Amino acid sequence: MSTVAKRALIAGLRWTSLRLRLVVVFALVALTAAVSVAGIAYWLNREAVLTRTQDTALNDFRQAMQDRVAKLPLRPTQAELQGAAQQMAAMSAKPGYSVLLVDSREGGQPVVGYSDLDAFTLKKVPPKLQEQVNREQPITAGNAYPYHLFWVRTNIDGLPYLVGGAKVIGGGPTGYMLTSLKQERDDLNSLAWSLGIATGLALLGSALLAQAAATTVLKPVQRLGDAARRLGEGKLDTRLRVSGTDELADLSRTFNRTAAQLEKKVADMSAREEASRRFVADMSHELRTPLTAITAVAEVLEDEADSLDPMIAPAVHLVVSETRRLNDLVENLMEVTRFDAGTARLVLDDVDVMDQVTACLDARAWLDAVELDGERGMMVRLDPRRLDVILANLVGNALKHGGSPVHVSVRALDGELVIEVRDNGPGIPADVLPHVFDRFYKASASRPRSEGSGLGLSIAMENAHIHGGDITAANSPDGGAVFTLRLPRDVEPEGGRNDDAQVREEQS
Repeated sequence: MSTVAKRALIAGLRWTSLRLRLVVVFALVALTAAVSVAGIAYWLNREAVLTRTQDTALNDFRQAMQDRVAKLPLRPTQAELQGAAQQMAAMSAKPGYSVLLVDSREGGQPVVGYSDLDAFTLKKVPPKLQEQVNREQPITAGNAYPYHLFWVRTNIDGLPYLVGGAKVIGGGPTGYMLTSLKQERDDLNSLAWSLGIATGLALLGSALLAQAAATTVLKPVQRLGDAARRLGEGKLDTRLRVSGTDELADLSRTFNRTAAQLEKKVADMSAREEASRRFVADMSHELRTPLTAITAVAEVLEDEADSLDPMIAPAVHLVVSETRRLNDLVENLMEVTRFDAGTARLVLDDVDVMDQVTACLDARAWLDAVELDGERGMMVRLDPRRLDVILANLVGNALKHGGSPVHVSVRALDGELVIEVRDNGPGIPADVLPHVFDRFYKASASRPRSEGSGLGLSIAMENAHIHGGDITAANSPDGGAVFTLRLPRDVEPEGGRNDDAQVREEQS
């Protein structure tokens, strides 16, 4: 995945996490506040509008009952009730206002007067309201009248209406009024729509405000994340621009102080590491001159060992053996130093792998102890000297600790060169297996005395890595240890070129 794609993915993850949560929280708070305010405003306006309309209509009806109905004669005719009802309806300026007057003749037959027979009849008066209006209330200290004005809001044919009723005290007709609340309902619906639109605009505004606030808050956090990423990538001179005195500015200052301290510590460690590498390199170079002389003397002594005193000969052989071991250790230390310093370079060439493996075994007189399996003519571009070092370490380790015969197989697999070295020994203990490529590591429990330096397999691994390959160690199900070298068949040299101008490592 490219760097741009990774950053886009990270940005997407940030959007779906903290930024989105901030926007959602702002939106929910704004929505809750807007809905609460809109609901309270609607409820208050609704009660105010309906109460005002209701009180006006009922007061007009009460006044009309006193002025018109109370003056009617006892046992009025239907025409008198009709006229009174029409006069009462005409007195109201509110449209959709109707009046119904009910009385009874001497025989008990009802007499009804309508202001508008089509708009308001006795059937439209709720039975419970009729019952309350005609019920005589007991006279008490708190109730001086036997009859009261009652009202109810109801729906008739899907439209809202206010229905009220009262009975003339002292004997007289019972009156009912009907007034439409459609205008009030339409006004309240318009108010509800307005409040809904206002709520939507408030929600949109809160989302924009949340986005702006999130950008303001998260931009420094994003810069801090980018700086931390660059710091993790090794750019220790990364610093943040600090502005302001808030918590984010304090966090930026803390990051800068931490980065400065980390840069100083890493610089100190790098200086100490460089000094250690230079010390090892200088020490190895300084040891090579006396070791050359000592090696020459040791070889002379070895040639004369048979003519020396039998008591001295074992000491001479020991000196020769340890001198060679010390010489190998110095050479290995110099090789490791080059890897650590990053000065190791590949000198690539097209080679026949089987010829190269055979030459490596023949140079060390291992052909009789090794079973070689592979096809000749397999051309691979690699560094022949470094391949020789890898094979010498792997085969030598197998012969030393696993015993012969050692099986070496060479094959091409999925565009890779695969060389497998398998011995017939007891295998590698499970606790040792993870550490076989560690520097100076020796399985002392199984190898109390080893002539090796503990650097061979580590150097082999470094040589494989510089080719872009790898070495793995495992135990074969049939017994014995198996080391598998995998190298790309066409190694790309560092810098994208390979010519004689590249730095070559000294062989001396």
